[in-house]
Amino acid sequence: MSEKILFLTGKLAERQLRRILTSMKPEFSYKINQIGVNVAALMSENIIMRRLDKEQKADRIIVPGKFRGDLKKLTRYFNIPVERGPDDISHLPDYFGIKKPDEDLLEYECEIFAEIVDAADISVRKILKIAKDYINQGANVIDLGCMPDTKFDHLEETVKALKSKGYKVSVDSANSEELIRGSNSGADYILSLNERNLNILDKLKNSIPIIIPSSPGDFKSLERVIKKLKHQRIEFFADPILDPIHYGFADSIMRYIQLRKNYPDIKIFMGTGNLTELTDSDSAGVNATLMGLVSELSINAVLVVQVSGHCKNSIKETDVARKIMYFSKENKRLPFRIDNSLMGMSERKPTRKTKKEIKEIKDFIRDKNFRIYLGENGINIFNSSLHLINTDPFEFYEKLEISEDASHAFYLGVELARAQIAWQLGKNYDQDNELNWGVASVKEKKNLKKRPLLKSTQKK
Repeated sequence: MSEKILFLTGKLAERQLRRILTSMKPEFSYKINQIGVNVAALMSENIIMRRLDKEQKADRIIVPGKFRGDLKKLTRYFNIPVERGPDDISHLPDYFGIKKPDEDLLEYECEIFAEIVDAADISVRKILKIAKDYINQGANVIDLGCMPDTKFDHLEETVKALKSKGYKVSVDSANSEELIRGSNSGADYILSLNERNLNILDKLKNSIPIIIPSSPGDFKSLERVIKKLKHQRIEFFADPILDPIHYGFADSIMRYIQLRKNYPDIKIFMGTGNLTELTDSDSAGVNATLMGLVSELSINAVLVVQVSGHCKNSIKETDVARKIMYFSKENKRLPFRIDNSLMGMSERKPTRKTKKEIKEIKDFIRDKNFRIYLGENGINIFNSSLHLINTDPFEFYEKLEISEDASHAFYLGVELARAQIAWQLGKNYDQDNELNWGVASVKEKKNLKKRPLLKSTQKK
């Protein structure tokens, strides 16, 4: 027999609670009792006991997370276990051990090559440090970016050092000699081969080549190499090259579409830097869109660079985006309401208190401690005797009467700055908590044994 749970809630959260429970499709049966107050924090033991029948046909009662009353008192009164739920109602699935989609985002079908730019000018020790960081951010392959007219004397040493750490390595050079040296040192991949240097193929040791057109936009030259390598049964990735906006961008997308249409079974490669690095836009949205294209075309690997400051999180963004797109593709749904990690600058629907909600909370306050909420009319800061509203924290200072209390002034300065940023950008604000910047503020993974799973869609 399934467990029966009674959920107590306020007026404002009732609809959301009902929607979340319906979407969870729980094994337990449940009933929702709207207790008659707007905000959960305004509930008290006496209100609950006064408005709820003492005899309840339930195995347990769950009250909102922000309820601060005496649970033991309620448990004794109803003779049923009374528990406090999560502070954020959206975390209810996790409270019951029902994982949300964003906690299941481990699988993907596209590998990330992360380029260490100008590697010839970087010491082996520093390259190893950068490589570890890139792997922690989600990279699968460390790409060594060589430099024109610059000798890479420690290329062999670098490749061997990276391989000794268990990393996959690619060597990226326009110099055929460096490609051969990298391959002979144990590189897993070489970038790039075309009709002009295909003659070095016999000198490579087990490295998988990434092949490109002989000249920009020369799709036919790429096809000729594809047919030759397929005939020789040599494994490869084909890259028609993604061009920057206004320099062939639209045509280059068409080439990727045509390539997949003509060769449904080959592995395709795409470098994303020409779009992320060369466009004045935060890279998160650009990477999400690109990985959507990658997912639709079943592109097998992308080369990611993060040189410009506005692209400093491109590897992490690409990692999240590929998982979102995989989940979307596998579940035949839009990449929408799956994961918020790429929504760093704003919320889908920012939470703002109504004037009525703020008044009810304000009327409940009996102390001098300041509460800060974002309302429909701006930043609200209040205690038992004061209520100020503005969008500029500087307008509050003299009226708060804290000039003699440095620690309190510092605390309110930090909190009001967070509130102002959240108000300006359309983000959520929760006093005493940092703002959520999505993947930009996610801590990097430290345990490489917990690497995500690669789900290959390549036909055998």
